[in-house]
Amino acid sequence: MSNMQLKNPILRWIEYRLPIFSFLDDSLGSNYPAPKNLNYWWNFGSLAGIALVLQIVTGIVLAMHYVPHVDYAFDSVERIMREVNYGWFLRYLHANGAALFFLVVYVHVFRGLYYGSYKYPREILWWLGIVIMVLMMATAFMGYVLPWGQMSYWAATVITNLFTALPWVGVNITEWLWGGFTVGNPTLNRFFSLHYVLPFAIVGVVFLHLWALHQHKSNNPLGIDIKGPQDTIPFHPYYTYKDLAGLGVFLLVLAAFVFYSPNYMGHPDNYIPANPLQTPAHIVPEWYFLPFYAILRAIPSKLGGVIAMAASIFVLFLLPWIDTSRVRSTKFRPVYRYFFWFLVIDVIVLGIVGAKPPEGIWILVGRLATLYYFVHFIIIMPFVGWFERPLPVPDSIHKPVLVSAGAAAVEAQR
Repeated sequence: MSNMQLKNPILRWIEYRLPIFSFLDDSLGSNYPAPKNLNYWWNFGSLAGIALVLQIVTGIVLAMHYVPHVDYAFDSVERIMREVNYGWFLRYLHANGAALFFLVVYVHVFRGLYYGSYKYPREILWWLGIVIMVLMMATAFMGYVLPWGQMSYWAATVITNLFTALPWVGVNITEWLWGGFTVGNPTLNRFFSLHYVLPFAIVGVVFLHLWALHQHKSNNPLGIDIKGPQDTIPFHPYYTYKDLAGLGVFLLVLAAFVFYSPNYMGHPDNYIPANPLQTPAHIVPEWYFLPFYAILRAIPSKLGGVIAMAASIFVLFLLPWIDTSRVRSTKFRPVYRYFFWFLVIDVIVLGIVGAKPPEGIWILVGRLATLYYFVHFIIIMPFVGWFERPLPVPDSIHKPVLVSAGAAAVEAQR
């Protein structure tokens, strides 16, 4: 428990009745021990939390001016942009913030993959993180429909039609999502309602995620457990200031998009009002869906594509058992390290393929990239874990840290 002493009598009065300050001190303050070797890749967890708060705050304000009706939705978005005070700023902040939110979360996931953060005893922590990502995808898709432009309408039509591939219940699910027999006003109302509610569900899962994180503490670049106080430092001020530095970079990147290239990650067809009688030449989702979109299109069968796309996410839940290596961190796995970076390249290739029309060479490239994605998790991961000889892993965290600090001091004196 925290032993913090509050000097302000009002804060002491509150603390005695609602010990919120000691709770924060135990969770994020000087009383919370964190591994002393965390690097900047660990900034992305806190950045994801800040991005989530930014999305909720801007979304609430935008919802005050948005009209969820097929006859007025497009015009209400234009009114936000042109007539609401700083409406353009809030909308661009919300749209570009969502894109960077996904970038931060994807980096956070790949960091977990590299350092083995899904292994014992952090399996539930990993599962909750994947659940957050899935909820983010659902929320972002529904938000993409709300402007009711051409790409919004046809993206809603294409994605909701995927449920019709499911045997027996597919048509019923699709008609429930539509609220009728086609994408229309009931669909828009449903999506607006869910888009508003789901972020608060994400907050609830984030709370569970942090609870699981504090149970066994953060993983670290060495992938070894904390052996004692010598392996830790207080979270505050060391990592709070480090997180603030990362936040500064994040806000600079976000500001660059908002003020200088606000529509770079959007699609120009979404500035055309939705027209059910005119299909866009090429229906493209937002960039953060492109790898999954490529997997969906790589399978000739509609049902097969839906199963493959769902399996590409579901396989992440099985990683604690798929990965057979006794070593967490890829830093000590010289063979698997190459396969990991090949997976990163493969996902980027899938993203490029998802943005291209499904024709010519892109069909073959998409299928090969999809094949490797599943081969990596189902075949390469377990077999490399069985046969690879890892490098020696340090006994504790503090020894390598002291060695690195000593080498840096010697280098500084030269």
